[in-house]
Amino acid sequence: MDYYKDRNDPTKRIATETPAASAQAAAAKAAPPRKTTILRRLLSPHELATLLLLLHAPMAALAKPEIPTLQEAGLVESIATDAGEPHIRLTPEGNAILRGLGVK
Repeated sequence: MDYYKDRNDPTKRIATETPAASAQAAAAKAAPPRKTTILRRLLSPHELATLLLLLHAPMAALAKPEIPTLQEAGLVESIATDAGEPHIRLTPEGNAILRGLGVK
């Protein structure tokens, strides 16, 4: 067996786990997948501006191209109006972002 050739091949590695390492691996497998949050990336200036607009009033769902990205991040949500047209408003997470910026 050529050590230098095979050392990066995971199928040929020798398992040398400690009890602590195996416990960490089991905990990682048992944990549910994390929900993607906006804290994993920075907001663009356009996304911040959209959040600021939504602070004052809901807007039409198709008003801004940033809406789908903000929905995926959980910062805005769609609501139905009496006219049947969907509108977008801030979620508690979106409000928390604005509070963190000192806006609210």
